[in-house]
Amino acid sequence: MPTRKPRQTRRGRRGQWSRRFAFAGKLYLKECAYEQIWSLDATMAASNLNSSSATPGARIAAIDVGSNSIRLVVAEVLPSGGYRVLDEERENTRLAAALAKTGQLDPKAADATVTVLRNFLSIANGYGVSQLRAIGTSALRDAEDGPEFCDRVRKDLKLSIEVISANEEARLAFLSVARAFDISGRKVAVADIGGGSTEIVLASSGLVDQVYETRLGAVRVSERCGTTGKVSDKRVVELRDFLDRELKKEIGRPPFVPDMLFGTGGTFTALASIIMAQQGIAGQPMWGFRVTRPQIRHLVADLANMSLVQRCKVPGLTPQRADIIVAGLAIIERIMRQLQVNVVQVHTRGVRDGLLLTMVQQSPTPPAVPAEERRAAVEEFAKNCGEDLPHARHVARIAGELWQQLAGPLNLKADDRELIESAALVANVGYLINFEGHHKHSYHLIVNSELPGFERRQLQVLANVARYHRGADPKKKHENFSDLSLEDQQRVRALAAILRLALALDRTHQQNVGDVRARVTEDAVRIVIQSQGDTQVDVWAAERKVELFEKVFGRQVRFIARNANSPKRRRRSSHATKRATPKRQQ
Repeated sequence: MPTRKPRQTRRGRRGQWSRRFAFAGKLYLKECAYEQIWSLDATMAASNLNSSSATPGARIAAIDVGSNSIRLVVAEVLPSGGYRVLDEERENTRLAAALAKTGQLDPKAADATVTVLRNFLSIANGYGVSQLRAIGTSALRDAEDGPEFCDRVRKDLKLSIEVISANEEARLAFLSVARAFDISGRKVAVADIGGGSTEIVLASSGLVDQVYETRLGAVRVSERCGTTGKVSDKRVVELRDFLDRELKKEIGRPPFVPDMLFGTGGTFTALASIIMAQQGIAGQPMWGFRVTRPQIRHLVADLANMSLVQRCKVPGLTPQRADIIVAGLAIIERIMRQLQVNVVQVHTRGVRDGLLLTMVQQSPTPPAVPAEERRAAVEEFAKNCGEDLPHARHVARIAGELWQQLAGPLNLKADDRELIESAALVANVGYLINFEGHHKHSYHLIVNSELPGFERRQLQVLANVARYHRGADPKKKHENFSDLSLEDQQRVRALAAILRLALALDRTHQQNVGDVRARVTEDAVRIVIQSQGDTQVDVWAAERKVELFEKVFGRQVRFIARNANSPKRRRRSSHATKRATPKRQQ
């Protein structure tokens, strides 16, 4: 029986999933008259993708068990690393029809869903599919009897449904958008609206900064706010107020205003279909179609004033979606208001496309990545985020030297030298988003990057070290820190404490500090600096950054700057007036 992950209710549960978007080259979509082919530009290096586990020519399939509908897509893997769609099918079963009231799946809808899945499996078998993945989203995540339904499908159909988290759902939708549109150098938002939930991703230059998950699905909101039939003006106002409250609670104040909102899911394609029919261009490709917020607001008012029967006759709108379209469009319009964007661009694919791309790109046994390649990947990530690389490399050298010399006397892990050097290289990548709170943005960018060769646990430690290179000390009330094991919390404290010194020792960004030598005694750490220029400001800055170090290691920090053209000069920490109780790092 599948284990359902508990719903995460805290605002901005970010950094729970990880994909590599930093190294993508120009991406594009080819739309042909008789087939759709998704492919990578030849400029993307093969090393930037995981090796494919599905050989070219192999046929694969993905099934998405959603709250409103069940969808199947069958595809053929291409030599380029993309795929070609062979067949698609969908059926509205409204699995979440009774979920808001009962907390369980609708029995009739559950029976219908099993029947549809049986038919979909028959279609996939007819194509000779060699690999098939079925995922379940909001309805199966939230329903009390979701595990029982999955168990029934496994027994009756020999099909395992993987119930994915909202963060994973968002990841797949974003992966699809990143493959279909050129988002390099842009600040964008991606919204995936389903029947039971809506996921929103904020990204800058292809790097994910925030992921928000909400329970604002088209089916769920329709039932909650009573918008399936004709809707009064008063109820429309109540609907908007409800959505505003929920979005404000989940999103709050976004870190930046996106240049564009990309929308995935049936609500967005329905929106494009209706507007295109109004404009007399029905039948043209919907991919990339743009709609403004005023257009959506007017459309919501028009549709709300119609009865369900009238709505079913609206050109471009399928009868199966007529009862949930008002809520769905209102969700789009209020998201745009919350994010302060005026235009949404429709993406005709989404979660299923992301799932297929994952199947094509996954490697069952990825090879180990050599240290030099990991370092190159970290530097490339830093470069793409606009890091000052000469400064970052200089700080990485200082941090690495300090760690190597302090590891033995302070009982630190010598192998963590790579981590502190990597943290030095990416500590300030958050400047890509905003100067204010950039250390927090650095955390989200790093934890949402799939740096080659770094395991998930290492990425979390690395992101936390970058998070605490400035600002507040690590605290257990900080969610990103409390999620770590006790051992990793200790590592983060030690790594961040030393990184703060290393960063300060190039406060001028002039690389005046040469070799550093650290000597540890029972109650102090003496750091001798071989200067290559005027290090007065750098040492002054370092003296102001010793507090966390002295807390963690229980030793005062003293700096000595030496220059070949000047006599030896001794400096000590401003915190050295009161001796701390010696202790060793555990």
